[in-house]
Amino acid sequence: MTEQARFILTGRNPDVLSCIANLSNDEVFTPPEFAGRMLDTLAEAWAAANGGANIWADSKVTFFDPCTKSGVFLREIAKRLIAGLETEIPDLQTRVDHILTKQVFGIAITKLTSLLARRSLYCSKHATGPHSVAKSFDDDDGNIWFERLEHTWSGGRCKFCGANESAFDRGDDQESHAYAFIHADDVRQRLGQLFGGKMHFDVIIGNPPYQLNDGGHGVSASPIYQKFIAQAKQLEPRFLSMVVPSRWFGGGKGLGDFRSEMLGDDRLRKLVDFENATDAFPGVDLAGGVCYFLWDRDERGPCTVTNIVGDSFESQAERKLDEFPTFVRHSAAVPIIRKVLAASTSMMSEQVSSRKPFGLPTNARPLKSGDLVLRWEKGEGPYERDQITVGIDLIDKWKVITSYVAYDHAGNPGKDGRRKVFSKIDVMPPGMICTETYLVIGAYESEEHARNLIEYMKTKFFRFLVSQFIYSHHLTKSAYDFVPVLDMNETWTDSALALRFGLTDEEISFIDLKIRPFA
Repeated sequence: MTEQARFILTGRNPDVLSCIANLSNDEVFTPPEFAGRMLDTLAEAWAAANGGANIWADSKVTFFDPCTKSGVFLREIAKRLIAGLETEIPDLQTRVDHILTKQVFGIAITKLTSLLARRSLYCSKHATGPHSVAKSFDDDDGNIWFERLEHTWSGGRCKFCGANESAFDRGDDQESHAYAFIHADDVRQRLGQLFGGKMHFDVIIGNPPYQLNDGGHGVSASPIYQKFIAQAKQLEPRFLSMVVPSRWFGGGKGLGDFRSEMLGDDRLRKLVDFENATDAFPGVDLAGGVCYFLWDRDERGPCTVTNIVGDSFESQAERKLDEFPTFVRHSAAVPIIRKVLAASTSMMSEQVSSRKPFGLPTNARPLKSGDLVLRWEKGEGPYERDQITVGIDLIDKWKVITSYVAYDHAGNPGKDGRRKVFSKIDVMPPGMICTETYLVIGAYESEEHARNLIEYMKTKFFRFLVSQFIYSHHLTKSAYDFVPVLDMNETWTDSALALRFGLTDEEISFIDLKIRPFA
């Protein structure tokens, strides 16, 4: 047994892959512990589908990471296979060579990550280097491929990934971010070219890049991870597992079809959700949290949804993902929403205004004179009635408003796991209008009705139902889809609402666990 082969079994203290800084919030390194959690989920599913067999003791199973960065998935897989195949292949060097040349494969996303991934897996930036633990490769790349590619421009966009030509048509001295796995008309043919022969992978696993600058205003970006998932499904692996932002649950640019397809796919058998991304990726601030899933090609049925807060399970349930128009991330919230919808005839989203309730953008400012009062982000001032063409029927009513931006930073709950949801709720009297900084939640002939709506909005019940749609820092009118319209002649309290909708003590406690008092 060589010293190089022995090295791959030794522990690193500290593990360098736990210490490296992320490239960005778009290309996040996976902590070894998190990769291990995903591999545990995979191993359990493999055993269930194969009569209890140990996936790590099978020398024929192949693994592929199509978007490797640090190489953590391939390294952790190799470590498990080295232990699991000891009986079948007793000689350590022979075992290591078999695993690294026949079982684990990857495509790096950049030149830098290709070197890092090879260093993690082979203990050398070159697979054929003198310090490499693999002794059977005949080229430096080994089974971790990288080659700079260019985008294929059509009408100012890449036809494969949608990258903006003005942002990514770069010189050779910068990364193009034209990721090889998704820049191919025929991905099977591409893999055959990269690794030789007809490639089939039993397991595809990874943490894809999350988004690309799309050339919009400011730092506007469009998601890209869904393209990796769709491409991986085309390869029909036995199992597919990826970690991605949870924003696809309820929103995101260009994610409508992807979300519908994912929620309606009954081969999605496991979904593990971290509402606060820092619980999974310390130091990484991702709006709406992160999740990983396990897709099983050969088994269909309901999905087991696991919600994790901090280091512990919050809830776990087996359910259909497309029961509601949007995905409800917390399994414990499902029976509450069912009760509310069953007892309601109309929902608040039917009366909440769209963005720009009076047609005025955020940068609209008061005029020198006018018979209306304009409320904007930093104050109030006069405005001309004849300048308003939208929301005219609201102008002379008592209006309840709240910010279009959720109180909770980047769509994440506070350190205590609870949300406030609304930053401020206020009443605008007749004759007052606002910019798109605010949404109009309700408009009434009487001030009393408006004040009663404010009290309703301050209840934990109301804010809990809205919070089911918080996957970013914006609250659109669709965020009110689960909130029932009630009689505003009454002043509603949480105890009255719990009685009206038949909530159990356990359900009330769960709402208290997720929503803080409004102050």
